[in-house]
Amino acid sequence: MNYQETIRFLYDKLPAFQKIGAKAINPKLFNIIKLCDRLGNPQNDFKSIHVAGTNGKGSSSHFLASILYEAGYKTGLYTSPHLKDYRERFRINGNMAPESYVNGFVEQNLDLIDEIKPSFFELSVALAFKYFSDEKVDIAVIEVGLGGRFDSTNIITPILSLITNIGLDHQELLGHTLEKIAFEKAGIIKENIPVVVSEYQDETHMVFKEMAMAKNAPITFAKDRFEITEEHSGEGIALELSIRNKTNGEIKRYNSGLTGSYQKSNILGVITAAEALNGIGLSISGQQLSDGLLHVIKNTSLKGRWQVLGTQPLMICDTGHNEHALKITTRHFQSKESSRCHFILGFVKDKDVNKVIGLFPADARFYFCTFDSFRALNKDELRRVADENHLKANYFDNVNDAIQNAREHAGPEDFIFIGGSTYLVAEINNL
Repeated sequence: MNYQETIRFLYDKLPAFQKIGAKAINPKLFNIIKLCDRLGNPQNDFKSIHVAGTNGKGSSSHFLASILYEAGYKTGLYTSPHLKDYRERFRINGNMAPESYVNGFVEQNLDLIDEIKPSFFELSVALAFKYFSDEKVDIAVIEVGLGGRFDSTNIITPILSLITNIGLDHQELLGHTLEKIAFEKAGIIKENIPVVVSEYQDETHMVFKEMAMAKNAPITFAKDRFEITEEHSGEGIALELSIRNKTNGEIKRYNSGLTGSYQKSNILGVITAAEALNGIGLSISGQQLSDGLLHVIKNTSLKGRWQVLGTQPLMICDTGHNEHALKITTRHFQSKESSRCHFILGFVKDKDVNKVIGLFPADARFYFCTFDSFRALNKDELRRVADENHLKANYFDNVNDAIQNAREHAGPEDFIFIGGSTYLVAEINNL
């Protein structure tokens, strides 16, 4: 098989969340344990950092990988889902795994795939571990796919765990309260392994403390260590923060390569994690930390996080897709009262869309889209949502038609936002 045939084989052969939703989730670790055991347990061949959370785990993983790269470490990065190319999930020092490696891994393990019948995600995790082992990375940043306790990535023993935040998402799989979801995410906390929590609510604080205590894991809450004393952001293009160390009072200024106000909590967590890594044998200087935050896009090729796609009108896309993420994102809109807002949105069926739509200003112009997934809300369902919320909206079969229409209706001072689903953002041409 060539590379495209290999990818088609994986999607056709293995249950994938994008294709069939929750049925693709295996709430046990049996398959991944069996897979990795047959592969020689490659996850034990390198140091790792484990990152979980409702939102921000992808950005935080990329920040950490960028910082470690700046510090001179050969750094693996496993994330999901991908936007354009499956190989985005497996990076070393920012470079995607070669097509030949993916082909070779699948071809060499066809019998194993047939025997174990893993999900798409389980096989992807095993591939990542084997790739990082074969390439002898110094350290790998491993992002949880969904939840934590029974996520396939949770067979690693990391040197540090990071939990970014907790919000209501995937409740049908993780639970319907913040406490229950926090318990699932806290499942990545390991015996005697330090854990950092970027952000917490009253409902989740004790969940993390109790789990850490039960595991004898040193726990640090980022906001107990650092605070933002000053911030500045430009037209979606810059995020500059002055951050005070609460222990010694020292204030340092950081520029972030990722924009959007929601990155503030992520950055506090990442800085706290870097401090923790220095305390357990790694060496990250202040300059390397600063450079890693600033050069995160160049170092990791991250896309889709408050990404500027055009100016005049300013057009931004973001993969944040649940109420918690969009609530933070929509705060930006409140500062653009002098401009007309255009929202290009698509959603999956398992989201409380009426709740999410309520976050957007009702007097804006809306462009609702479907996308290539059985989980996508179709045009009739989107029309019902718009009617129930008394919105002025147009409807499109794909995001690129919607973008063209929005550009035709937007003035140079207007603002166009594209989001609501990672799958929708993934279909933007020239992303």
